[in-house]
Amino acid sequence: MSIQTDPLPSPGADAAVVGKLSTLDRFLPVWIIAAMVLGLVLGSLIPGLNTALEAVKIGEVSLPIAIGLLVMMYPVLAKVRYDQTHRVVADRKLMIASLVINWLAAPAFMFALAWIFLPDLPEYRTGLIIVGLARCIAMVMIWNDLACGDREAAAVLVFINSVFQVIAFGALGWFYLQVLPAWLDLSTTSADFSFWAITVSVLIFLGIPLLAGFLTRTIGEKAKGRHWYENTLLPKLGPWALYGLLFTIVLLFALQGETITARPLDVARIALPLLVYFLVVFAAGMLTGKWLNLGYARTTTLAFTAAGNNFELAIAVAIGTFGVTSGQALAGVVGPLIEVPVLVALVYVALWARKRFFTPCPLPAN
Repeated sequence: MSIQTDPLPSPGADAAVVGKLSTLDRFLPVWIIAAMVLGLVLGSLIPGLNTALEAVKIGEVSLPIAIGLLVMMYPVLAKVRYDQTHRVVADRKLMIASLVINWLAAPAFMFALAWIFLPDLPEYRTGLIIVGLARCIAMVMIWNDLACGDREAAAVLVFINSVFQVIAFGALGWFYLQVLPAWLDLSTTSADFSFWAITVSVLIFLGIPLLAGFLTRTIGEKAKGRHWYENTLLPKLGPWALYGLLFTIVLLFALQGETITARPLDVARIALPLLVYFLVVFAAGMLTGKWLNLGYARTTTLAFTAAGNNFELAIAVAIGTFGVTSGQALAGVVGPLIEVPVLVALVYVALWARKRFFTPCPLPAN
């Protein structure tokens, strides 16, 4: 089998990557913080906004938020070169590393953090454990793209995480909230997880944009060729992913605005273990990829898909099981409050690490 190398970036490449980003991309942390603030303000000042947002739902998620999520996902999945996914699946080291970190190490680590930081707050502790079980299927595609990760690898890993969520989320929730605490002589949580609600969430928020992205690329390339598709159409579609992201953040924080502003100390206590979680799991992914000699692009993808969480699903499960005003739901909402700015910052960490710690590594030929 012939091989190709994962090119070593030239000096100043990281700055060039960041410099080529659009104004929207370059100042993404600023826009995200502004979206959070706007959501909190809207939720506090507009009477009945929560009721209006929750009036129509898709599964357990309000229709406006569902629209934002679909708009966010579609352009990113339209960028994927689906004819290259076979080489990702063939990378056994990447596949095994991702499964181990995502479905063994990360949930167990979140369980430990929840008990260490919130032993006296069972509702928030349960909410954190649910966040740890909800593996990435959405925003990670954006962070991976900005950090110049392997887009096809990210799409495949997201798909695998989605399948595992459908199959394993309810069982893992039962294990971490009932079985494991009982084994360790800790208090348990009673929760009935809906297998169907999880299935619907995955099918809607991944299945629809994935199918749309696949059809867009297949039809677009067949009609006008890959050069036109990637140099004319994609630049027009691309910004809509971040528009959808910002729109979604505004609505999410509007839904819990009053709760967040009324309990700042509780929010801080929930935020601390989340911060530790995102930083440690990302670092573990980067170190694992470096140790396995995956090359920068796939190492970055491994790290982001491990550190990112499907907070949409976590929020939906918490609200559907415990109620919209529950502590579990609040913990779910604090998730993106910490995850979004931290993972945006880690994009720049990854770009910095690319030049300093990665060398060319052999990859399977296309």
